[in-house]
Amino acid sequence: MIWKQKYSLSLINQMSAGTLVESLGITINEIGNDYLKGSMPVDNRTRQPMGLLHGGASAALAETLGSIASLLMLDPNEGSVPVGVNLQVNHLNSVSKGRVYGKVTPVKTGKTIHLWQIEIDDEQGKPVCFGTLSVFIKKS
Repeated sequence: MIWKQKYSLSLINQMSAGTLVESLGITINEIGNDYLKGSMPVDNRTRQPMGLLHGGASAALAETLGSIASLLMLDPNEGSVPVGVNLQVNHLNSVSKGRVYGKVTPVKTGKTIHLWQIEIDDEQGKPVCFGTLSVFIKKS
């Protein structure tokens, strides 16, 4: 297992109260040995005017997953915080209803930079978005 912090799914989701994450309905659903999964509804909060999932909402899900993954990798005694510095997403297919599901996995997790790969699929497993997130580990 790569995680240094032991947060429950409930606590991770509670930490998002009152934030963009909560506003978009993003939830963290699973913590694996080297991955994190979350989901987001495709509804009036996350669709663009043409009725399709907004690319910015997909980007928000991707950055949320990567940022939380970096947080879980940090030693709680060091007082460091993860800060997203570069997000790149490619929108592959559209979706207009249901939920989308994201999975984040590490590409590189160093002492000062983490690089994450994020894949977002629709309910049928069709790829919706693919991205990478670079996270700077800011020392307190």
